[in-house]
Amino acid sequence: MLPELDLRQAGAAIDTIRLLALDAVEKANSGHPGTPMEAAPIGYLLFTRHLRHNPRNPAWPGRDRFILSCGHASMLLYNLLHLTGYDLPLTELENFRQLGSQTPGHPEYGHTPGVETTTGPGQGIAVGVGMAMGGRFLAEQVDRELFDYRIYGLCSDGDLMEGVAAEAASLAGHLRLGTLIYLYLDNYITIEGETRLAFSEEVATRFLAYGWHVERVEGDNVLDIEPALERAQRDPRPSLLIARTHIAEGSPNKRGMAEAHGAPLGGAEVRLIKELLGRDPEAQFEVPPAVREHMRQAIPRGAALEAAWQERFEALAAGDDSPLTPWLQMTSGLPDGWSANLPQFDPADGAMATRKASGIVLNALAARLPLLLGGSADLAPSNNTGLTGERSFGPYGSGRNLHFGVREHAMGALLNGLAHTPGLIPYGGTFLIFADYMRPPMRLAALMGIAPIYVFTHDSIGLGEDGPTHQPIEQLANLRAVPNLTVIRPADANETAEAWRLALENRRGPTALVLTRQNLPVLDRTDLAPASAVRRGGYVLAREEGELQAILIASGSEVHLVLAARQLLQGEGVGTRVVALASWELFEGQEVAYRQEVLPPACRLRVSVEAASVFGWERYVGLEGGMMIGMTGFGASAPGGVLLKHFGFTAENIVGKVRELLKTESLPSS
Repeated sequence: MLPELDLRQAGAAIDTIRLLALDAVEKANSGHPGTPMEAAPIGYLLFTRHLRHNPRNPAWPGRDRFILSCGHASMLLYNLLHLTGYDLPLTELENFRQLGSQTPGHPEYGHTPGVETTTGPGQGIAVGVGMAMGGRFLAEQVDRELFDYRIYGLCSDGDLMEGVAAEAASLAGHLRLGTLIYLYLDNYITIEGETRLAFSEEVATRFLAYGWHVERVEGDNVLDIEPALERAQRDPRPSLLIARTHIAEGSPNKRGMAEAHGAPLGGAEVRLIKELLGRDPEAQFEVPPAVREHMRQAIPRGAALEAAWQERFEALAAGDDSPLTPWLQMTSGLPDGWSANLPQFDPADGAMATRKASGIVLNALAARLPLLLGGSADLAPSNNTGLTGERSFGPYGSGRNLHFGVREHAMGALLNGLAHTPGLIPYGGTFLIFADYMRPPMRLAALMGIAPIYVFTHDSIGLGEDGPTHQPIEQLANLRAVPNLTVIRPADANETAEAWRLALENRRGPTALVLTRQNLPVLDRTDLAPASAVRRGGYVLAREEGELQAILIASGSEVHLVLAARQLLQGEGVGTRVVALASWELFEGQEVAYRQEVLPPACRLRVSVEAASVFGWERYVGLEGGMMIGMTGFGASAPGGVLLKHFGFTAENIVGKVRELLKTESLPSS
């Protein structure tokens, strides 16, 4: 039972939250003051009365999560974190948006204590849905009392206009994620002016149609907001509280005006606001002692909440048959023996698509990793992402097979929310062409250093008759351009098994597995390097016989083609090396000596072969003496084998190109 709300105490705290935001934006001469001012009452209620959190331990697993989806309002969150006792001193508020500060322009996960996720328009809403899914999974699979936490989110008009929010909200309603509570700042204002310029829908009706609990509240009235929060907490559906607010609340001349969104209000207006609130107009970053004492009550309150949680945790953790054992193993790293049953594929068993090999490997791994879960954007039979014998995650149960629907953008963001859930390893599959839809959440995963796994199949023109609309050309180059995203395009079934091993070991960022629709031969490695060499990203698969004259470099489905080309060239007396380059990121992470051993600088006759855009391959073939065999257009509709031959992906064409290069002048061998 919550104590009675002291309106005078609340009012002084809300005023302080607003003024700290004004001072920070004014000092930085940059930022968004209007939204922190209007949202201060909501933030106050959440952080002092409703959010179960411990400022002294932001990583407490049983805490409620707060997501500031409208990340431009970062000063609201920073003020609340400072005032309630997180390790965010006042000097950091004074250094808002400055180099090296803990208070960047938008909240960044891992950078500021208490920030649950890095957000941008719409992304926070969708990430919160993933967090709610993760919480339900832990509650039902591990312990309901330990993991009964809620997800609170604050969003604005911009968030709700973004398509990813609609995708995620639709799924949240279907799944009846009752731990999800969002408060929408309905202020009628965007950067360009009033929302009616481009946004006139009835938001409440839309969310009711999604299956949400919806209420309207007065956003500046704590006595109206609080009971609505309590009703939302009891409702089994996700909740949207539509808070009628006014941007820059408390400003006599900027309240409700678009210019208050993204620029300082100005020194004169700030001083006037302080005078009207009875504060010293010249004082900056002022926190009255009574306000600080009141807000810091979050510390003992949080400590008591965590202590009660810890008591149950310790009672459950005792004993060898503890229900917490799988979770404890997964939160401390991968359990012993997790890869002991990793499949090995025999060339005698025949050709196999790497997507099929991936499905076999995934199911073998899932048997030893109980918190590995995932699915597909309605393409599980094609992506081979289903877990055999496991239940589906639905409205009334939380199995390990996730069904994201035809919602690739939301899937990427939901995977981020799941990856934020301690112990879980989430994966999601779709066709490589649809990676474009997922780029914003993939970029954020890489920025945050969290580790969802992406299973991208149908990775080239080899997918065939679906044609250029479905044939990925530039997607590999797009993915490789993202910092901290590891892209692996395995050459055969055994490299695919090793790629899964690498993806699971990589907990510092996301991994994209890029897989074929068409069958590929399982390479006979009797005279070749083992598949485990893919751990280094690129490796010498087949060494030259005699003097090194040419290097053939390929990834994925083109590796077996360059092996065939090498055999022909060696028959002509051309010493040819094959380099399998499955992952540029892993290869670039190797020491220089190793990279030069694989690609000797003295050998300038290099040919790259990849059924995708040639963009970027210059770094490996060089600007002189090299050649890139790849795609410069968008493919065509025809059987995959016909297309590969038509566009020059044959051993004979590769040999012909090498012959042409050998005829050019001044190409020394190593």
